[in-house]
Amino acid sequence: MSTAVTAMLVLGGCAASGGKIDGKIGVINSQRVLNETSAGKKAKDNLTSFSKNRQALMELEERELRRMEEDFVKQSSVLSPAAKREREEQFRRRMQEYQQKASELNREVQEKQKDVLEGFRDKIETVTAKVAKRLGLQVVVDKTKGGTTIYHEESLDISGPVIEEFNKEYP
Repeated sequence: MSTAVTAMLVLGGCAASGGKIDGKIGVINSQRVLNETSAGKKAKDNLTSFSKNRQALMELEERELRRMEEDFVKQSSVLSPAAKREREEQFRRRMQEYQQKASELNREVQEKQKDVLEGFRDKIETVTAKVAKRLGLQVVVDKTKGGTTIYHEESLDISGPVIEEFNKEYP
């Protein structure tokens, strides 16, 4: 029997028999922690800067490609057929290089984002565990959009204390 099915049966059994589950649960919004902590803001700024830098490189390449194309159009009437083919081939090669570079830079941005966010997530988990222990909580659930939390009472949200602690540990 799977763990999920076992958990459902146990919880269902408790609920059906009128039993109460004793435990302290907290809820956190990790997106809020990212947006409202000093370290989160720095991480987002670093990602934005990194992404803009890569975008600037691509815009430079695009301008060069447009310039090549414009030159070719202007000169095509005076070029010999062999010279036209040579220029077209140069443009095709340059376009392929551009596409490969764009793909590579996009991959770099995605990897950087993944690394930064995973590192930040590790810090959130560490600080959340510290706050949860201090508050005597047994479980903390992430309520960030896309998560599995459908409903919770606002009083269970410990995002504020986690943000305060996070700013102390990672100024």
